[in-house]
Amino acid sequence: MTAKMNTCCNWFRSCLYAFMKNTYTLLNLTATNDSQLLDAYSSTVTAVVKHVAQAVVHIKVLKNIKDPQNKVSLQPAFGSGFVISSDGYIVTNNHVIEETQSMLVIFTDGKEYNAQLIGADPSTDIAVIKVYDGELKPLQFANSGILEPGQIAIAIGNPMGLQHTVTTGVVSATGRTLRANNGRLIDDIIQTDAALNPGNSGGPLLNSEGKVIGVNTAVISAAQGLCFAVSSNLAAYVVGQLIFNGKVKRAQLGVAAHSINLSQRMIGANQLKTKTGVYVYEIAKIKEIQNNEIKEGDIIVEFNDKPIATVDNLHKYLNEEAIGKKASLSILREGRKHIINVIPGELK
Repeated sequence: MTAKMNTCCNWFRSCLYAFMKNTYTLLNLTATNDSQLLDAYSSTVTAVVKHVAQAVVHIKVLKNIKDPQNKVSLQPAFGSGFVISSDGYIVTNNHVIEETQSMLVIFTDGKEYNAQLIGADPSTDIAVIKVYDGELKPLQFANSGILEPGQIAIAIGNPMGLQHTVTTGVVSATGRTLRANNGRLIDDIIQTDAALNPGNSGGPLLNSEGKVIGVNTAVISAAQGLCFAVSSNLAAYVVGQLIFNGKVKRAQLGVAAHSINLSQRMIGANQLKTKTGVYVYEIAKIKEIQNNEIKEGDIIVEFNDKPIATVDNLHKYLNEEAIGKKASLSILREGRKHIINVIPGELK
């Protein structure tokens, strides 16, 4: 009996030893893998930061600020930007440089240069400035159309004036929309949880290759981890327009309008695809625009056979390609659908 008990005890000890040994090995292996992953992540981020350091700039401006008594005074402000060409073009946000009297660009090596405004687009919050000196190392735009939620996102900027601050996170979502300061809706916005603060505006949001996937533009101050950037595809298009034309060309119909709900009778009788339309309450007579067939009280429901539910929808189709070209509008007048023709002009 005693021999059997000793045999059982020895077997139990050997099993316990084997279990502890395997567990220790597994824990060590897991710790090693985690360590390797962390090192790989850190190496990726540090490599990107070193690669782009010379291209990210601190922008100091003097702005015209109105006080409550409507008196204008010059006050300092700051933001971020990044170099996109060896001849000195720098991308930033429109709200960083608007109403400024002077702009100073500071590089990571401490060198400072005065900058000139090339063009700005309040409707996408993108601006281009230029410096005419310095050894410049430009960044490249990535294709934001292939971004996926969960991808690494690295933000570099100057939050609260703290130069060259790095934060990391992921692409939280793509295809968001954001309201610009002028009221227009910005499409193709990237949401990220990489921390952004005042002063990050205009800085780059980068992928693991050090290419620009977005231009940091806004945060939701009442929330955590809700930060937004204008996608690189949209930014690249706007930047090209600003460099070559000084502005982004858009069309207009010469009308003042707002969104309005449609009754079920209107929707059913006219076989409409939307529950809302755009109500015209004022018409401006502009030489370059043919809008004589539009009447006050008309409700626009289609533009070139494409459904129009909101003013933002209408703005989307009134792009550069629509300038000077005949277009058809489907409108509701006295509850019935009519098709009229217009020729949009350029938005000044």
